[in-house]
Amino acid sequence: MNATGSDEPTRAAELRDRVAALLAAHDPATTDRLDFLRARFDDGLAWVHFPEGLGGLGAPRSLQPVVTAALEAAGAPDNDPRRIGIGLGMAAPTILQFGTEEQKRRFLRPLWTGEEVWCQLFSEPGAGSDLAALATRAVRDGDGWTVDGQKVWTSSAHLARWAILLARTDPAVPKHRGLTYFLCDMTAPGVEVRPLRQITGEAEFNEVFLTGVRIPDAHRLGEVGDGWRVAQTTLMNERVAIGGTAVPREGGMIGVVADTWRHRPELRTHDLHQRLLRLWVDAEVARLTGERLRQQLRLGRPGPEGSGMKLSFARLNQELSGLEVELLAEDGLTYGDWTMTRPELVDFTGRDAGYRYLRAKGNSIEGGTSEVLLNIIAERVLGLPPEPRTDKDLPWKDLPR
Repeated sequence: MNATGSDEPTRAAELRDRVAALLAAHDPATTDRLDFLRARFDDGLAWVHFPEGLGGLGAPRSLQPVVTAALEAAGAPDNDPRRIGIGLGMAAPTILQFGTEEQKRRFLRPLWTGEEVWCQLFSEPGAGSDLAALATRAVRDGDGWTVDGQKVWTSSAHLARWAILLARTDPAVPKHRGLTYFLCDMTAPGVEVRPLRQITGEAEFNEVFLTGVRIPDAHRLGEVGDGWRVAQTTLMNERVAIGGTAVPREGGMIGVVADTWRHRPELRTHDLHQRLLRLWVDAEVARLTGERLRQQLRLGRPGPEGSGMKLSFARLNQELSGLEVELLAEDGLTYGDWTMTRPELVDFTGRDAGYRYLRAKGNSIEGGTSEVLLNIIAERVLGLPPEPRTDKDLPWKDLPR
């Protein structure tokens, strides 16, 4: 059930009582972290807008901060959301919308508690921006599917237990219609994860090779051939997760650069000051726009507006990291440790300016390239004519590759 605005105060009070009961039964000071998170999920306090029995209570999404604030005040552990961001921001809403009841009950709880990390097997070497052109094949084999192909730019694949996978099941129809969506076991025979070393020196991303990987049909999400529609839910949520995160004023990169400006007066010039002021205004506009987007999300699923937020996030990060390097002059050219590591998280604010400048280059690629997002905004937000697509109605097998 969904509460109306008039009874939100009542629901908020009920949630506080429910949190108090959880804390009384599972004292965070003495309860194992994982046991506490499982109990929180089972009490419907994981994501309150989800259905009862699936970590929620069917309450308005706007009431989640009530639960979060009460638990933080009590010193309760969280589920390390940055570490499991792909599961929370992409897999969970897609499973909730398209999964069977059995799939929801099997996957959502360990996903939310962080017991099972997720990754996304979408992009391919020959199908990045044009995702619908992907070539990974899934062939029906008895009560399951056999998958062969290659994926690339897969964040957290070296940590993941499960993956959301888009594969081609019918090459004889146009590219958008022959796709099917699966939940892939990353520990299955035939799954090979190889690190991709980036310009930062790290291997945060991976390429994943799938050779004769067996996926039971029970792990198919949605109907056969309907994978593109299922994937759109994932992609819309992904862009909101990347660009629509709530931040305080001067949060994120603008805070880092503004802090450098305040504490290093010897670095200031009029030109850099003007650029900083312009970017500060842009960052504040993006922050307030993100808050409006989150208010819209409380009323339903995300729409194409999330593409605008992700586009803005990428542009701001790149301009601000470039400004920071210029502001620091020769100090901005230093780079800490170019050692090959495989990090769990991307840490923009805890690293030096050189790292931020290099890593920000990926912001306009990951989660949908800026060029593709501009097309989405033009067509679905502004209502402009779409670009000509000569391959739209051709069978995928007949397309040049």
